[in-house]
Amino acid sequence: MLRLVILLLALLAQAYLYARIGRAIRSSRRTDGFKGRTIRVVGAVMGLLFAWNTYLVLRPLPWVDPPRVVQIGLFYSAAVWNFGSLFSGLLLLLAQIAGFSRRTVVRLYQGPKARHAPSLVNPSRRHFLRAGVGGLAAAPMVFSGYGAAHAGKAYDIEKLTLPFGRPLRVVQLTDIHAGIYMTRADMRRYVNQAIELQPDLFVLTGDFISNSMAFLPGCLEEVARVRARFGTFATLGNHEHMYGDLGDIAAIFRAHGIPILNNAHRLIQTEHGPFAVAGIDDLQRGSPDLEDALLGLDPAIPTLLLSHRPEIFPEAAARGIPLTLAGHWHGGQVKLILPGQAISFAHFRTPYPEGLYRIEDFHLYVSRGIGTTGTPVRLNAPPEVTLFHLT
Repeated sequence: MLRLVILLLALLAQAYLYARIGRAIRSSRRTDGFKGRTIRVVGAVMGLLFAWNTYLVLRPLPWVDPPRVVQIGLFYSAAVWNFGSLFSGLLLLLAQIAGFSRRTVVRLYQGPKARHAPSLVNPSRRHFLRAGVGGLAAAPMVFSGYGAAHAGKAYDIEKLTLPFGRPLRVVQLTDIHAGIYMTRADMRRYVNQAIELQPDLFVLTGDFISNSMAFLPGCLEEVARVRARFGTFATLGNHEHMYGDLGDIAAIFRAHGIPILNNAHRLIQTEHGPFAVAGIDDLQRGSPDLEDALLGLDPAIPTLLLSHRPEIFPEAAARGIPLTLAGHWHGGQVKLILPGQAISFAHFRTPYPEGLYRIEDFHLYVSRGIGTTGTPVRLNAPPEVTLFHLT
């Protein structure tokens, strides 16, 4: 539903931008024929970019590992335009409203005689305002391109030390979203980083695919290269339920030797004593059951809980689970940073959008993940590979 609302807003932004561009072209000194042709070309290009990006968002395109030039020219260009134009339209509309309000206040203040008096046009001021409007419209496009080309790829390694009851090095990857914006070459960088961190335990908390099962085998071939001492464990996310077949998904995971903890747990013996890894199904799209996941498990044994969505945390803390790992929200993916406040869709929809949370002695960590959804743009929410030093 949220995705459809955003697409509707993007469509309205396209219409508004087209009207503004058309008005600017008609006010130029070119011939009427040139103006008409230019407006038609602009409309056709805008319509094509919007329609193509809408198709990419709503329909699966199982093109595994497209060439880089195709990825940039065919996929990223439409995504950057659509995302940037949404905010360009918004900024121009706000500027137009502000300008109209200012002129109204001035006219009311000056009185009836001033309102009917002829106004002098200052060409320099007009050129200055046009340049300002052009810069205002271009800025979101620049940020959108930056968010797709650089900020969406430049990942952080987040390192945390937390109490657990057993000394462990745990690496978490989440929200891979393998697809046209997350190729095997992209995944390989993150997996190589996970290997370099030498985990005792490697955990994956859902959303392996974006919108097509075609990308899952390659994704799991990459993550299976991590050889953690106590193994790799996974739980499923909403995208597996939305775009995959659970039977086929289970078979592909088995073929790559990666257990799915779907309302289940595994007990692992170490030289420092046993610990458990438990996992639950996606909280919204699946059939989560924490009771089943912990069934038969001694409460005295430290348990690491894997959940794609973090909202299970209060229940997990009530059950005495020392650490819950989750993802799903991408840290907001596109986030506005204000003094003392972060604003994104995720920050409005969940109390756990990213980072570390605590209830008494129990912790939740929500990773920003490495992939994207809806748009390949990330701003102020860089991808992350997470390393936990558990004590």
